[in-house]
Amino acid sequence: MPLLNATHPTLLDVAKRLDPDGKVAKVVEILNQTNEILDDCVWIEANDVTSHLTTIRTGLPTPTWRKLYGGVQPTKSTTAQVRDTIGDLQAYAEVDARLVDLNNNAPAFRLSEDMAHIEGMNQQFANTLIYGNEGSQPEAFTGLAPRFNSITAPNGDNIIRAEGSQPDANDNTSIWLVVWGPNTVHGIYPKGIPGGLEIEDKGRVTAENIDGANGRAEIYRTHYKWMCGISVRDWRYVVRITLNQEDLVRTGATGPVLWDVMTQALDLVPSLSMGRPAFYMNRRVRSFLRRQIVSATTNSTLTQENIGGKLVTMFSGVPVRRVDALLNTEAGV
Repeated sequence: MPLLNATHPTLLDVAKRLDPDGKVAKVVEILNQTNEILDDCVWIEANDVTSHLTTIRTGLPTPTWRKLYGGVQPTKSTTAQVRDTIGDLQAYAEVDARLVDLNNNAPAFRLSEDMAHIEGMNQQFANTLIYGNEGSQPEAFTGLAPRFNSITAPNGDNIIRAEGSQPDANDNTSIWLVVWGPNTVHGIYPKGIPGGLEIEDKGRVTAENIDGANGRAEIYRTHYKWMCGISVRDWRYVVRITLNQEDLVRTGATGPVLWDVMTQALDLVPSLSMGRPAFYMNRRVRSFLRRQIVSATTNSTLTQENIGGKLVTMFSGVPVRRVDALLNTEAGV
């Protein structure tokens, strides 16, 4: 099934391939535990250092019905190029050396402190993946929401307004269906630079200008770096479902019927076999999905499957992931 397609590398696959000693891979596994979208996202090395240029076919040649002694005019396809940029996310973790030395297990203690920084980077990536906008934050990368924000745009056919939902200024949310793959949608990392989260243990160093003066202190410092972005190579493999989350009802008798709009989304995608498909929603919406399906039918399309040692919620064979970065305060589309 698409979820297990080994030809599409995840961040963990990239890290294992680029770092033989496994140090980066260990951190990538931690990231997967706190951000389910990394279980699915396919990563590809960009064709430039800080950006990725994609050529997209925008039109097909038009053939001619030829009659006897009639001519056929030559035709050609049309293409367009899109450049996606890569952001540079960084953080430092600093712990007072005396505090570390007083602990009986310094490596474990430092890891527990560093976990907060890992979680912060993880949440920032997830938020940017959905809502990042280079127009307002040039140093970041553009996420999914700014690319799918108008029903009159060429990709507007892949925006579904859930029936029974009344969009307003600040009570909306989205469900996303993404088919990750090298020819559909994928993450990008810079050319010639290791993919994934890089960690550099600076060790014990002397910190300058403590307390804003000339004070000094011994600290342990760790530097985290993650250069990343996304490329939507074929917009037909992304579907956005918008709804007013306050209109959700457990029975689905009124308001949005989640399993119905998710079925519509699946039918919009040309082929699920083109990559690794998954639905993304926040915890409130996923809870209503489970309750609506239980209320609607005993022959549920929502199942629980054991994949790679994890219990995964599936809708019609497609994983349903929880992404807490998805807000309940989106503007209407």
